[in-house]
Amino acid sequence: MFGIDDWFRRLYDTSGINFTYLYDAYDRGRFLAGIVLTLELAAICIIASIVIGVVGAALHGSRFRVTNALVRGYVALFRNTPPLVQLFFFFFVLGGLLTFKTPYGTFQLSNFTWAAISLSVYYGSFNIENFRAGIESVPRTMVQAAEALGYRKGQIYLYVILPLAFRFSLPALGNTLVSLVKATSLAYAIAVPEVLYVSSEIWSDQLNVPEMMVTIMVFYVTLVSIMVYAIHRFEKRLRIPGYSAGR
Repeated sequence: MFGIDDWFRRLYDTSGINFTYLYDAYDRGRFLAGIVLTLELAAICIIASIVIGVVGAALHGSRFRVTNALVRGYVALFRNTPPLVQLFFFFFVLGGLLTFKTPYGTFQLSNFTWAAISLSVYYGSFNIENFRAGIESVPRTMVQAAEALGYRKGQIYLYVILPLAFRFSLPALGNTLVSLVKATSLAYAIAVPEVLYVSSEIWSDQLNVPEMMVTIMVFYVTLVSIMVYAIHRFEKRLRIPGYSAGR
């Protein structure tokens, strides 16, 4: 009996359809490594961008004008420049400035690290606006009720405003995070060996561009579909029955 490897090898021999990573152990190994790296990059950027969004939205509401101006400037700068340009700026400009020679060799951040920083900073600027809109959707009566119960400002933000704002901002936040996951493919431009980069290596070696492009399309459609489903389920679990923003 033929195994899956043998079947795809025979498919290539008889029809020329070459899904090499399904029968060649070396190509399979580097393709799976690319998938893992893509998932790692996406997870790191999701967490970091959410943290940036929460902190930035809190600072945006600060009574200090300088803080407000800095946050607004950050949002305007990173939302109004292309993410690929930002990626090149971080990697080639800041990466060059932060290269140091030490007695033990040259210290510099990896291309993976710069990709994570760049994408987190870019999508963090969108999440600031997402969370800010969510905070502004929290009814003033909720804050007044918390004040009447003796809550301090920090407690009101942590226990009243932030949980409600997070619920209100989930639809916009979900769209941003889905866009972030798709944008991890931009790391290809600075040679991060994510799934698109390793796929290009495979099709350069095997000359199977159509097969690898179909595979990449299926991978991203599957990944995004799973993510959208999870976000919808999470949003449904957090929904407050009989309550909506603005009431």
